[in-house]
Amino acid sequence: MTDIDLHAENTDEMVQSFRRVSDQLRSEVGRIIVGQDHVVEHLLITLLVGGHCLVTGMPGTAKTLLVRTLADALGLEFNRIQFTPDLMPTDITGTDIVEENDAGRRDWRFVPGPIFTNVLLADEINRTPPKTQAALLEAMQEYSATVRGTQHVIDKPFFVLATQNPLELEGTYPLPEAQLDRFLFNIMLDYLPLEDEIAVIERFTSDVVPEPVKACTNAEQVLAFQRLTRQVPVSKAVGQYAVKLVRATRPSDESATEMVKQYVKFGASVRAALFITMAAKARALMHGRYHVTTNDIDALAAPVLRHRVMLSYFAEADNVTIDDVLQNLVDQSMAA
Repeated sequence: MTDIDLHAENTDEMVQSFRRVSDQLRSEVGRIIVGQDHVVEHLLITLLVGGHCLVTGMPGTAKTLLVRTLADALGLEFNRIQFTPDLMPTDITGTDIVEENDAGRRDWRFVPGPIFTNVLLADEINRTPPKTQAALLEAMQEYSATVRGTQHVIDKPFFVLATQNPLELEGTYPLPEAQLDRFLFNIMLDYLPLEDEIAVIERFTSDVVPEPVKACTNAEQVLAFQRLTRQVPVSKAVGQYAVKLVRATRPSDESATEMVKQYVKFGASVRAALFITMAAKARALMHGRYHVTTNDIDALAAPVLRHRVMLSYFAEADNVTIDDVLQNLVDQSMAA
């Protein structure tokens, strides 16, 4: 499929096609997953940008089911890794084995691990040691895995959707900052509202089995949508707004709010500004626009920044959360 020219005469048709597929994906996922509309939108943005996503939520909030359903709706290959304390890096990347051919000669053959897929669910990623967590680092950044000195390329599209449980901290290994920064979003999966929770009970305790999810797209089209997303224009004013918002998370910056200066230890890096701008492009297309607004930046500030801003002990002492700080930052940026 050739690159999509956003300045062609059929620009509106291309954007509407993009939005139509997005709506179809939402509809298919919605047949299995009840509620969580904003989570589904953020996951779709992650895929359309070509990033990776960290999903944090309580047990039993359908994190695994959500990712598997989305992969089926996208028509992409899906693999799942259950991270445990005894998981080894080769259990993820694969390894070389010695085989004897028909001539009696022994040769090395690479056996790919589950990382060689389109959508990889890293379930409870914080339950495995840093050495194994690091095995994902090269794949997420370079789209490759190195085994015994040989680099093996992972075909695109490739997405890592990792989950972690915020409750059970004993026996877990918190992700290092360098690896956290590789994730585009950190999505918080909360409890469902009363009506949605009743709908879940009714849907999954009846004798009616839901029909399999239908694929709405494929790998080639997803890559084309990623190219389309990159071509969405961002005005100079909106680009400056995104950069200033990220810079305002740094306590030493002159634009930092009083709340940031009081409660933040380390702010977000320039990668946050890159990611929030790219994600805003995808959000604009999903809403039928081919230009980014400051509303797109504000709407995505929390999932992009919450795992990149480190709070000080003063925040914990005053019972202030990272979302409190970010909401205050967005409110002041909108008022400025």
